Amino acid sequence: MTALKYEQALGLNGKDFRRRTGVDPETFAEMEAVLHNREASKRRSGRPPALPVGAQLLLTLEFWREYRTFFHLGQAWGMHETTVLRTVVRVENALLQSGRFSLPGKKTLTDAGTVLTAVVVDVSEVPCERPKKAGRPHTGAVLPKTAAGLVQREKEAPHAEIAAPDPSAHHADPLRHHGPWGDA
Repeated sequence: MTALKYEQALGLNGKDFRRRTGVDPETFAEMEAVLHNREASKRRSGRPPALPVGAQLLLTLEFWREYRTFFHLGQAWGMHETTVLRTVVRVENALLQSGRFSLPGKKTLTDAGTVLTAVVVDVSEVPCERPKKAGRPHTGAVLPKTAAGLVQREKEAPHAEIAAPDPSAHHADPLRHHGPWGDA
């Protein structure tokens, strides 16, 4: 399944590949080379990873591109969510340590020769439309614990003995035990 996703992504043309991953195929190849170099430089191999290097990178790019949860990515890739988390962190660390894929610092951005381009997106909040609580009858399953609610339930009972049992009536039940040891 993972090989199919990886091969399917590599088979896309440049424009569709960028739409799927968020990077150009050339950038993807550079990132994959960095990850292959990291794998080759390991002293001890340990347990083999759940995915090949290219699929690890594709998984990480899907996480960055789509902001899906680790659980959903794990379900899509046939892995546990903690394995997805470890894979994403491992790929991020390797790409950052290479120094080839980091963003420029503040000093670079504030230089006079740097031309900045900004995209402004209106994300103003709109209040949710909810029904007003005042003036609406209670529609929940739990009846309010008021005297009116109790009286209503008493009126609805078909028999008087069910609606209001007489607490002063003493029933002589031989099987009924009153005390903790069965003494009446």
